[in-house]
Amino acid sequence: MTTKLTKDNIDNLKNFAVSWQSVITADGSTNTNVESGKGYFIDTTSNTHTVVLPSSASIGDIIRIKDYAGTFGSNALTINRNGHNIQGVANDSLINTNRASISLFYVDSTKGWLFANESNVAALGSPAFTSATGGTITTSGDFKIHTFTGDGCFVVSTVGNSPVAPTGGPTNVDYLVVAGGGGGGKGEGGGGGGAGGYRTTFPSPGCNAGSFPVTATTYPITVGGGGAGSTTGPVKGSPGSNSVFSTITSTGGGGGGSYACSMPGATGGSGGGGSGQTGNPGTGGSGNTPPVSPSQGNNGGAGTSDCATYRAGGGGGGVGGVGTAGASPSGGPGGTGTSNLITGSPVTYAGGGGGAGQITSSGTGGSGVGGAGGRACSPANTPGGSGTTNTGGGGGGGGSTTFFSGAGGKGIVIIRYKYQ
Repeated sequence: MTTKLTKDNIDNLKNFAVSWQSVITADGSTNTNVESGKGYFIDTTSNTHTVVLPSSASIGDIIRIKDYAGTFGSNALTINRNGHNIQGVANDSLINTNRASISLFYVDSTKGWLFANESNVAALGSPAFTSATGGTITTSGDFKIHTFTGDGCFVVSTVGNSPVAPTGGPTNVDYLVVAGGGGGGKGEGGGGGGAGGYRTTFPSPGCNAGSFPVTATTYPITVGGGGAGSTTGPVKGSPGSNSVFSTITSTGGGGGGSYACSMPGATGGSGGGGSGQTGNPGTGGSGNTPPVSPSQGNNGGAGTSDCATYRAGGGGGGVGGVGTAGASPSGGPGGTGTSNLITGSPVTYAGGGGGAGQITSSGTGGSGVGGAGGRACSPANTPGGSGTTNTGGGGGGGGSTTFFSGAGGKGIVIIRYKYQ
């Protein structure tokens, strides 16, 4: 005989009896069709399990469920709604809290089955999506993007609960962390600055649903500045500064080498280009320093010279390629950057700065975000160009002790996650 709730005993639900069934041991494949007036001990020690509510229900029907082994947290229980609402929503429920004890009773077609007398159950498996604040927030389809062009905090208030809840959001985010680019070296064939280190998970597996786990906490964000261009000289380019999100650190780009003492390019996320000097040009700096996988950048190109009048700096390294060596009388181009769609639109990041040519031409910046190298003489005296702001591009090298070298571009941190 089916047991029913009445108006008189609905407030005394704790004492409302059901017929408890033998323990059901989950095998990972067989569902349990539950019935009104019965209680079920579910053992999910080895597998998840699904219970299916009755296809027909009337007011006062009651079903009870108990986590037999205290393992719903590791192997969750799915409650299949079987055409009825649960808590007024057309979603299945997942119980993923250890030692959960619940009662469900049927009210009407609007609310369907309601939970009562929940014990040790928090959200009752309701679907949730990640929610956070910080930076400049934009959207692209079902994804929210937080862009930090300066220091700040990424504050996570709610974390998605997929795959525990089938209709919830993922528990992970994607990131792009680009450090500041290195400044170009100054003085008769200065080397181009190396691009800031470039690290990203985007695009990630699973339809860009994120691959970096987060929790409900505050993550301080550091956006690295670009290395300063040189206004006196000859001097080596200044390094870029690191950008940081959680455990992810991208290293600032290495400064470009200078004519003084045949300075090599400095190491960094990408290495700076070496200086040009008669008989003893500087070597390119090493990229991906310190090493991470995948690599955050590449080496700078070496400087060169073929006589006392021709000196050419090497291009700074970029994330997409090494800097090109100087080829007298022209400075070497910076290493290429990489295009990324994390914001929903393609943007190129982390190109190296061009090396300076002393006489006729200068090295181009990498992929348009690294500064072009300067030149000292005919057809016009020009300073090195600066890397593009918030792309981590390296600064262009200076072509003489008179004309400045370019500054590295500031870095950026971008975080993306599914929010609906």
